[in-house]
Amino acid sequence: MATETTQPEQPQGEPPVDWPVFAITAASLLGVCALIFLAPAQAGVFINKLYDQVTHYCGFLYQWYVIALLVFLAYLAFSRHGRLRLGGPDCKPDYSTLSWIGMVFCAGVGATLIYWAAVEWAYYIDAPPLGAAPRSTAAIEYAATYGMFHWGPVGWAIFCLPTVAIAYAFYMRGEPHLRLSSGCLPFLPGGVRSARARVIDAIYMVNLIGGSATSLGLTAPMIAALVAKLTGVSHDFALEAAVLVLSVMVFAASSWLGLERGFKRLADANTWIALTLLLYVLVVGPTLFILKMGTNSLGLMVHDFVRMVTWTDPVDRSGFVESWTIFYWAWWVAYGPFVAIFATRISRGRTLRELIGGLMLFGTLGSSVFYIVLGNYALNLDLTGAANIATMVREQSGGFAIAEVLGTLPFPGITILGFMVVAVILMATTYDSAAFTLASVASRDIRAGQNPARWNHFFWALAIGVPPAALLFVKGGIKVVQSATVVVSLPLLGVGVLLALSILRMLREDEAKAGGTSALARD
Repeated sequence: MATETTQPEQPQGEPPVDWPVFAITAASLLGVCALIFLAPAQAGVFINKLYDQVTHYCGFLYQWYVIALLVFLAYLAFSRHGRLRLGGPDCKPDYSTLSWIGMVFCAGVGATLIYWAAVEWAYYIDAPPLGAAPRSTAAIEYAATYGMFHWGPVGWAIFCLPTVAIAYAFYMRGEPHLRLSSGCLPFLPGGVRSARARVIDAIYMVNLIGGSATSLGLTAPMIAALVAKLTGVSHDFALEAAVLVLSVMVFAASSWLGLERGFKRLADANTWIALTLLLYVLVVGPTLFILKMGTNSLGLMVHDFVRMVTWTDPVDRSGFVESWTIFYWAWWVAYGPFVAIFATRISRGRTLRELIGGLMLFGTLGSSVFYIVLGNYALNLDLTGAANIATMVREQSGGFAIAEVLGTLPFPGITILGFMVVAVILMATTYDSAAFTLASVASRDIRAGQNPARWNHFFWALAIGVPPAALLFVKGGIKVVQSATVVVSLPLLGVGVLLALSILRMLREDEAKAGGTSALARD
């Protein structure tokens, strides 16, 4: 990978811990998990009921939210504001573009991408969207396309909004706190330590708990299934728990090493390993089918993008929109703040146009490559009768089906091992960035280029593994995992509106003070 650009001397010492925030966050995390451990059956029923109510009555709000968001970000990127450089007009990026893309991508997707890229089509082919008949040509084409849509520009746009707000306040206004409330400062007269700010940050913390539980709740069983396939051991609760513990140890070690020595190296290595494995699948698999179906899916997504964004299914009421599209928008909303805080830390020297364009373009392209290669390889197995993948997903689990898909490749042992490494590193880097943001929220006066105290970061790297462990006890499978995300993310829609208004106010005020040109990137 390219080396980092030389920067001015970094701030010395570790920022002090904000003990009230630290205590509230830890208590919230452990309190919610204790309730799930004590009453897992009741917790599952309660979460599912809330999910049904939220998606039925409020699902359309997510769709209008993302429509408005796409328009707003397009305005920021293509207006004169897009040339504003975070840190000042002469500030150089801390990381090379390739390293920056790799770190943001690893933080934003996690091992969840591998899970859904391989088998999401299997959930759609027999219950397709937009009124298509099951297993029809339209159903197959939409099954191969809708996952790319869910991991496409809309999702990455949701990440962009809090990133722009927090990064602008941090680098352009010198706000020393890396918190979600930092992006709302124009509407917080008392600053980030006011009661209003505490509420906003508490909402963020609850969402991080729900979002993290969703990701590990899906990926730990998948990795366990890969281990079972590779070694022949029984896939049971003990194996899933062991995988979870191992993953926590990996990202705890990454957090202890720090951002440059830990996370960056993992992200750089994983980028090349993942690309190598995807190229291998493409070459040894049905290459022509993968490329033709991938091209078709890209075209279909572009052609039907407006239809897919605005489809509410008001007549048939099949439940597809609520179960999938609304879930995905809620998941991106729930994960948005923690990805934004991490992306802020590594985005000094980037213009707003680079930040928005980089996240949306490279995030979409990276996700699409996984869907095109892994998803279409698995889809071809099902369509040709080589393996009944959709049936495996329905009767066994997605993780079991993924292990079987990889087992059909030449040299299956090496292939499965490689994908296990990618999955563990993706999961580790995601949770390392989550731990970084929690440590940042629980710190005072973080300066540009400075990291939270190492022990603070390490503590949250361990604590963040508790919620997914709790969900292992809850029956209900993927529905409960999806439900938890949707339920906790709804309040963040209101915070998102506040972030957008804050961005506009900060830009207007600073432009008036500086005459409109002081922070523009020098051509």
